[in-house]
Amino acid sequence: MRLFRSDTVYGIKSPAELVKELRAENGLTQRELAYRAGTSQAAIARIESGAEDVTWTRLRSILSAMGEEPVLASKRLASRYDFNDLMLDRAMPPEVRLANGLSVNRFGSEIALAGAAARAKNARA
Repeated sequence: MRLFRSDTVYGIKSPAELVKELRAENGLTQRELAYRAGTSQAAIARIESGAEDVTWTRLRSILSAMGEEPVLASKRLASRYDFNDLMLDRAMPPEVRLANGLSVNRFGSEIALAGAAARAKNARA
């Protein structure tokens, strides 16, 4: 089962969240929306829970049933991984990139171990 969540870093809304939010704003039940969109209430429930992938055609059909039109656009992400950073990384020799990756992996492991130790300490307290 696939569960979609908003991308917490970039604030990207999932189709599941979009359908659920718009349905609530329009004061519709899942059954009412399903009837309008020509599908079943169970299908709407699966879509809203993120258990079902939605094609663009199906998303457009569901949103149209609520008087909405999906809009697909792109925008530059606010991230340190921009084009210039990627090009700099690619210019590094493979052994340097590997060493950097291993360093990040070790750091992640240290954080995970510290978190587990803190949770164990809190559980004993």
